[in-house]
Amino acid sequence: MTIRATNQSRARVIPLRPFPAAPGPAPAREPLWRDLVGDVLRRERLSQERTLKDVADAARISMAYLSEVERGRKEASSEVLAAAARALGLSLADVLALAQGELIRLSGARSRSTGQHGRPAGPMGTVRLAA
Repeated sequence: MTIRATNQSRARVIPLRPFPAAPGPAPAREPLWRDLVGDVLRRERLSQERTLKDVADAARISMAYLSEVERGRKEASSEVLAAAARALGLSLADVLALAQGELIRLSGARSRSTGQHGRPAGPMGTVRLAA
């Protein structure tokens, strides 16, 4: 047997991609902050029966940009969020508190569905936001 044949018989194959996950339900994805805030803005706007154009004009931002923020497509700056909140008669703290409540609700539902009772929300314990 040659050296080359010996080396080939000992060669290990190292996969470049991880092995596919075991079949079953996909793990729940963490909610994105931009989705939560966008949902809050849209829910508040619709509850006031106002149009996207009306709120965008009052906030002095483009209608297209506000639409993207509401759909969670854009990460709005704190200035844009504050302007949209003011246009809806809310403070930035109000919008963030509503989004936090939604995050807690969704996180609680996710941990109940996976059977993780009593476990802290993260490495630092409960979720707390400051505005």
